[in-house]
Formats: sequence, structure tokens, C-alpha cells
Amino acid sequence: MQERPGTGANKKRTSLHLDMDVKLSPARVYEVLLDEKQFAACTGLPAEIDPKAGGAFSMFKGQIVGRNIELIPAQRVVQAWRPAHWPPGIYSIVRFELKPQGSGTLIALDHTGFPEGDFDTLKSGWRSHYWEPLNKLAS
Repeated sequence: MQERPGTGANKKRTSLHLDMDVKLSPARVYEVLLDEKQFAACTGLPAEIDPKAGGAFSMFKGQIVGRNIELIPAQRVVQAWRPAHWPPGIYSIVRFELKPQGSGTLIALDHTGFPEGDFDTLKSGWRSHYWEPLNKLAS
């Protein structure tokens, strides 16, 4: 993942919120987020995911690592999440809320507690590494 420093108003931001509609059920989105084979097939990069609360994960060839904090099937995934290039011990919190919407899902993503200057990189990364692959999977 390419790292770009934050610019302008976004430079000081340490949280972001994104909403995305996908034509997958909440149960299917939940499975893709927590099943290493499905996640790797969706994103095209290796993943190791222990799909239990407290379980560790390593995604995108080890570029993103962390632990699952709260898991509610087909509803919520909360993770302590960090890019491997951040200083050791620095984690942010990622929360996926999966809300049924017609035959698909509204994914409400909240990412909080990341270092200043990372907003723009993370925002574009969520779109290119999660939203686009999930949309391709749904089509």
C-alpha cells in the first residue's frame, strides 16, 4: 500500500467514516471479512485470519495486522488494526457495521485512533483494498 501524507484539513484528522452499499448479504460480507480464503480470493493477496474474538489477523501479505475485538455474525466486526509500518504498539480501531439494505448490505465503516497525517492514505486504501474488491465480488 502506497503511503501518502495527509494534506490540508485532513492532516490533523485521526478518524474517518465511510458508507458503502454492496450487493452481498450481511452474512456474506461478514464471511469475507473473517475467512482467510475468501478474503484472499476477494482482495487477491494472502491473508491469515483467526475468526474468533481475540484472534489475530495478517492481511495483504502482512501489510495490515491486528486482532478481532468484537464479532457479531452478520452484524458487526470490530478490530484492533495497524499497518505494519506504524511504530510497534500503535493500533487503531476499525468497526464494520453491516446493515441489511434491500438484497444487499450497507457497510458503515468507522476507523478511529490512527496517527495524524494518515487520513488521506487510509481513506483511499479502504476504497481500493476493500470497497472495490467487495463490489467486484458482488457483480
